[in-house]
Amino acid sequence: MTLEKNRRPTSFDVAERAGVSQSTVSRALSGSSVIAEPTRNRVMKAAEELGYFVDERAARLRRGSTGTLAVVVICRPGETAGEINPFAYALLGSVCLAASERGFETLVSFQAQPGTFFGHYQEHGRADGLVVIGTTTNRPAWDYFRSLDAEERRVVYWGSPFEELDWIRSDNHAAGRLAAEHLLAAGYQRPCFMGALDGPQRQFAERYEGYAEAMREAGREPILIVPPKSPTREEEGRRAAHLLAARPDRIDAVFAACDAMALGALDAFAASDLIVPRDIGVMGFDDLLAGRFSRPPLTSIGPDPAEAGAALVEAALGAGAQKRRRVPVSLVARASTARV
Repeated sequence: MTLEKNRRPTSFDVAERAGVSQSTVSRALSGSSVIAEPTRNRVMKAAEELGYFVDERAARLRRGSTGTLAVVVICRPGETAGEINPFAYALLGSVCLAASERGFETLVSFQAQPGTFFGHYQEHGRADGLVVIGTTTNRPAWDYFRSLDAEERRVVYWGSPFEELDWIRSDNHAAGRLAAEHLLAAGYQRPCFMGALDGPQRQFAERYEGYAEAMREAGREPILIVPPKSPTREEEGRRAAHLLAARPDRIDAVFAACDAMALGALDAFAASDLIVPRDIGVMGFDDLLAGRFSRPPLTSIGPDPAEAGAALVEAALGAGAQKRRRVPVSLVARASTARV
């Protein structure tokens, strides 16, 4: 048989070429066990010759599934792609990989401005669930997604400032304890925590609380350094470090609330002729790739992005999955805290 020019082949065309019924074609291409192998092979050969492909999306919709997971990354208004937290990219990649391993495609959207927010993927039949990743500093975006919350929606959040939403988070309290214990064990006497506690970043406060708890258990008073307000985390760390370098009291180590802040501090200490880690130790949180190649390489704590991504996908798509859980963290010691 020959097809009219520009006409897409159908399952009926495949059936005619293979010498079977259209229902047999459907069963053969869906992998039904009732179709004999020789017949399946004949149907597959006919489909290949005609260039016929099963419309997977239509098939999934007939089975009650889109086969798609939507992912929204909340950004700061005006933020360029290069300014988005690199950890968000690592987490996004891990979510896409974990979804793929479950047989799902991902539909990704970057959202920052009011008027452009959209989260009705499930209601519009475009996705089976939604993962929202983002910076807590964009409060209008979080207010929008909070307003969509409903019992029947399959949505999970990373970075949410709201306790009532279903979330996956790092074990920030454990991270703070690990940081303090590591710095004290390395011989530092007065390690401080660098980060603001009164902003929407609840994770910063949780890291400080863990740090402070471990410090007090070791008989030391916790020291909090609040960075000056700045346009970026790097600049916050840079300005705070310049202030630290000029202080008369001796703070000999910094646990920054995030790696970006720690990298800014490294830059400022170098400009102030303080040698890291001899004069002052520095560590952060996130374990960004950039920290592995800083001078010196940055000690950091963070969750495994692969584990975090898998937990988000499971929470969004898994039946009866745990909706609120902490992802374990681990410490990677590098030269920035290694006193000789």
